[in-house]
Amino acid sequence: MLEGDARSLLNKRVLIAGGAGFIGRHLSEAALVGGAQIVVLDDFSTGSRSMFDCFAENGQVTILEADIAKSLPELQRCDIVLNLASPASPLVYQSDPLGTWRTNVYGTDNLSSLALAWDAVFVQASTSEVYGDPAIHPQPETYWGNTNPVGTRSCYDEGKRAAETLTMDLVRRHGLNGRIARIFNTYGPGMNIDDGRLLPNLISQALNGKSLTLYGDGSQTRSLCYVDDLVAGLILMATVDAAHGEVINLGNPHELTVLEIAQLVAHLLAHDGHVVHGPLPLDDPIRRCPDVGKAQRLLGWTPTTRLNEGLVLMANDFSGRAVVQDLTA
Repeated sequence: MLEGDARSLLNKRVLIAGGAGFIGRHLSEAALVGGAQIVVLDDFSTGSRSMFDCFAENGQVTILEADIAKSLPELQRCDIVLNLASPASPLVYQSDPLGTWRTNVYGTDNLSSLALAWDAVFVQASTSEVYGDPAIHPQPETYWGNTNPVGTRSCYDEGKRAAETLTMDLVRRHGLNGRIARIFNTYGPGMNIDDGRLLPNLISQALNGKSLTLYGDGSQTRSLCYVDDLVAGLILMATVDAAHGEVINLGNPHELTVLEIAQLVAHLLAHDGHVVHGPLPLDDPIRRCPDVGKAQRLLGWTPTTRLNEGLVLMANDFSGRAVVQDLTA
């Protein structure tokens, strides 16, 4: 599915803000396979420039370091602008809340204005966090959410909500060819081992033979989308005309409790399955599952990677790294 979708980018010039992050790296690689010319714009706060070393002699790639919340460098016109420039791990975005908010609000303003001037397609990567701790399940795009505007997660949640508002006002008032992708939990090879989220923690702990740490009683749910499926959805968001002016959920509707996820990790990695519990983080959502009917109708998109298959690929990637960090401390 991914290779076929990537061909729609043939000969396109694509700007990927946050292209050195987890999803951005996979998207950049897919765009190159599809024959696009890409410009990777990143401040490298959560990604590494070295991952692009293999493309150093590739004329299809331009790599620029910049903080999109401040000012953008001189850029040649691009056909597509994808804004993925924001930390997504609570551990990371809460460490610099003001920087997170500015990236999501000022950065989106800068990039969307550029896309408007270029008459380019603009894809804003939003998040399921705009739904907060949802009172409607599964979450459709029409649901307005249940968020805390002044909590410790608000720099990210409310920053993304403000970025959505800005994008849609530019669509309505100035003719921006904008689209908003609400991304649900995504996993796969290339995630930072110290990311701090559920799967990196569980896989690292299992590989180290440590107890698996769950926060809360384990009954809260997550729906996990493999990164290749997510990237295929983002490419469709950028290339399918029906996505113009739309907000579309991208995620896997297969919902599991975090305890069930931990048990699956233990089974796949031959771990004894021993679990320890910690306190539930403030404002952590209890249920999270996307309604992807709109993505199916407008994009013809649905995730295809089974969770056990994706977990094995992610675990193989983690075990192949030089050091697997112990995250239980």
